[in-house]
Amino acid sequence: MQSTTNNCNPKIFLSFHWRGKEMKSITLFLLFCFLVPSALAQLKFAFYGPSCNRAGSIISTVVAESFRRDPSITAALLRMQFHDCFVTGCDASLLIDPRPGRPSEKSTGPNASVRGYEVIDEIKRRLEAVCPRVVSCADIVALATRDAIKLAGGPSFLIKTGRRDGLRSNPADVNLPGPTIPVSASIQAFAAKGMSVNDMVTLIGGGHSVGSIHCSLFQDRLNDPAMDRSLNAQLRNTCRAPNDPSVFLDQRTPFVVDNAIYGEMQRQRAVMRIDQNLALDGATRGIVSSFAQSNSLFRQRFAQAMEKMGTIGVLTGRAGEIRRNCRVFNNGR
Repeated sequence: MQSTTNNCNPKIFLSFHWRGKEMKSITLFLLFCFLVPSALAQLKFAFYGPSCNRAGSIISTVVAESFRRDPSITAALLRMQFHDCFVTGCDASLLIDPRPGRPSEKSTGPNASVRGYEVIDEIKRRLEAVCPRVVSCADIVALATRDAIKLAGGPSFLIKTGRRDGLRSNPADVNLPGPTIPVSASIQAFAAKGMSVNDMVTLIGGGHSVGSIHCSLFQDRLNDPAMDRSLNAQLRNTCRAPNDPSVFLDQRTPFVVDNAIYGEMQRQRAVMRIDQNLALDGATRGIVSSFAQSNSLFRQRFAQAMEKMGTIGVLTGRAGEIRRNCRVFNNGR
């Protein structure tokens, strides 16, 4: 977590010599300079209580309206938050639109199918009308995703806010785990972001419990003789259609955030390679089994993992900015 900047400059004072009470006063001043930014930089619950107490209700309303029109918005927002947080941190850098001669994270292949931006735009529009330049786009993504999870039958949980929006969106920063990544490499990728093996299994399974995937991205599974035969035949039939159709990653409860996908993994019915390998690898097989047996355990761990993911590389205090438009930096660049 990055600390806030401040106007204290201890180096100026260190060029002098003090004695007695004057020395103690300066010492206290220096401690204030060093400690206060760290304290101010922390995320906290009800961050917008004094400055925009309608923020939560506005976000919940827009997400509920979107969910009624299209329940798959939960999967879209989950993917959006993951793709944002796992690049330079949860700083809404993914939301920046590319411009001629200035590509952004949106320009990359892994982000080409990310959607749901219009929901964030509508939330920001309504918030700016009530509390201009107060609620960050990064917090909007985190809160909207949390609300969408609950609407899809997932756990309800509190998250701390106070994130600020990043000042960089560079396609060169994007290096996201792909659908065929080995479990060992996925563990390393999550560990690099401070996430445990349990967090990884929870987030991958939970995120994919309401997701979908294009046929072109799981051909390796269709050619896997170990895959459940009836599912294989069903998927092959679907994928014969033109224009690279999509199928649900969770064939049992595709619009519900629950533990059903872990049972599918155990029965060789996972569509994506990484999902199936979680049930086969010794480092993750036991976690998959525990979630398959207990939806309550999955719900508890999923809430915890989502809260944790939402703190990756956040900007707070005076770092970054509060964008007026989530698609554009405030300086217009």
